[in-house]
Amino acid sequence: MSTPLLGYVDRPGPLHTLSGVSKLALALGVVLGAMIGFDVRYLAAVAAGSLALWGVSRVRARDLAVVLWLIGIFMVLNNIGIFLFAPGYGTELFGTRHVLLEGPWRWDVTAEQLFYQLAVSLKYLAVLPSVLLFVATTRPPEFASSLARIGVPYRIAYAVSLALRYIPDVQREFRTISRAQQARGLDTTRGAPLGTRLRNLTSVLMPLLLGTFDRIDAVSAAMELRGFGRGRGRTWLVRTPLRGGDAVVIAAAVLVAVVPIALLAVNGGRFWNPFV
Repeated sequence: MSTPLLGYVDRPGPLHTLSGVSKLALALGVVLGAMIGFDVRYLAAVAAGSLALWGVSRVRARDLAVVLWLIGIFMVLNNIGIFLFAPGYGTELFGTRHVLLEGPWRWDVTAEQLFYQLAVSLKYLAVLPSVLLFVATTRPPEFASSLARIGVPYRIAYAVSLALRYIPDVQREFRTISRAQQARGLDTTRGAPLGTRLRNLTSVLMPLLLGTFDRIDAVSAAMELRGFGRGRGRTWLVRTPLRGGDAVVIAAAVLVAVVPIALLAVNGGRFWNPFV
């Protein structure tokens, strides 16, 4: 069976042994730091750290290939959109203008604009590896337990965990229905023309959606019969205790979140201006 689009990757590595709380704290620290800071030096350091974590995690790029491709496409489209609709934002932001390539009308390529868009791209590289690693190295029960331990209501935590748990099931069911429809002569492979594939995919998506709704109804009924949600709290079967490695990761998460706050005072704002 192929790897799920987004979910737990059962290939134990150093990050798999850590508590979900520490990994969640690191992901939140990176997200918060990237939201606050726009210093390219800081973003580059966090991006390098995130990629280094990915290297030691034993999670392969092809395990989350679809998600990574979608993120990459969105990042490219975002940069294209920024340049098309605000090609002079970098010059306004840094107060200088160094033209590298003259373009038509207002679309001159400036060093300031490229530097700003480099910072935008580094945000993706800083945040997404940490978030994806948290999802890929944390089992769904541990995922829900981690959310509950930081104060998220257990109903919401369990709902998020349940959604991630069923992603592989939906992917497996999609593949089964697709093969059944191909056996009936409805080609959904890459060998068919795009228009034909799109028409034939509707015959796969409809039973998939109906089956998913049936599964949701069955799970909801089972949880309701067992009294889920009546109490204010609940216990968790999977709850990894915090160890020394978790303390190091939590300290790193705090550092990642605090550094951009200090850089606000050092740089006199969110951006580091190398053009001054």
